[in-house]
Amino acid sequence: MGNPKIQWHPGFVAAMNLEFMENRDDLEFESEHNLNKKPLEIDLLIIRKNSLAKITNEIGNFFRGHNIIEYKSPEDSLDIDVFYKCGAYAALYKSYGKSLDERKAEDITVTILRKSKPLSLFKYFETHGYGLSCTHAGIYHVQKRVLFPTQIVVTRELDKKLHLWLRALSDSLEESDICNLLDIREGLGKTSERELADSVLEVALAANRDVIVKWKGDVHMFESIMEIFEEQLQPIYEKIRKEATEKGMAEGIEKGMEKGMEKGMEKGMEKGMEKGMEKGMEKGMEKGIQVTIGALRDFGHGDAEIKMALIKNYGLSEAEARTYL
Repeated sequence: MGNPKIQWHPGFVAAMNLEFMENRDDLEFESEHNLNKKPLEIDLLIIRKNSLAKITNEIGNFFRGHNIIEYKSPEDSLDIDVFYKCGAYAALYKSYGKSLDERKAEDITVTILRKSKPLSLFKYFETHGYGLSCTHAGIYHVQKRVLFPTQIVVTRELDKKLHLWLRALSDSLEESDICNLLDIREGLGKTSERELADSVLEVALAANRDVIVKWKGDVHMFESIMEIFEEQLQPIYEKIRKEATEKGMAEGIEKGMEKGMEKGMEKGMEKGMEKGMEKGMEKGMEKGIQVTIGALRDFGHGDAEIKMALIKNYGLSEAEARTYL
């Protein structure tokens, strides 16, 4: 089974929220900001609500009033044309104000984030006189030939302690990196922060399956990972249960109608509804169990771990859980 395409963007938005946790009240985050009625979207727009507030994050030291953020996943390229496209997004954003020159050019910045250093682009800058300065580890400012102040952030080079969550958006994490992320997640007090951490971890775990396979048989790690994915799997379970319940109800009503012709419509409908609900719930639960088993097998977990998850999440006895394996 091939790995599904990893959805990096939700993890990136969550990581940026965590990066600027100390200044969340001073900033406004708009994910996938629409530039116009046409499908042109900025990955993330960060607006400073308070221009006097000090931004503690070193990436945010660069920010002005309106900050265009473009994220490139490990699979994406960053060449000179992509660089100019990001600048074009900023130009379009400036031009789409409600009134003439409402958004001042000097109040707009561009930030492009990528896991690894775009060597060919930096070489182009060098040979074409753009100028590039490294202000902090992994943070590069383009000094010339840009309409708006622009910085390129190489997440792999960022300080590990200061930029934990952005560095987690990688397909080459070590086992110790993921363990550290899980430990820090456990220490997050607010539910909102924990949910953001889970969004980042969901991407990190999906992109580093080989590390997860190494944990096969580790009950503590298994439970931590299951807790993260429980919320993501829940809507799937609910949809399956709903569809199966509706189907079961329809079948039950149909049978009830037939029976009602013989023994009274009302009684037959009542029985049909009852049986349909019962049948639908059974089908929904069974389908949900199969989805869980498939997801856990994809992550390399064995029968013993899967059986424990079924007992915990579906209230099955050990004997009942064993029948599904």
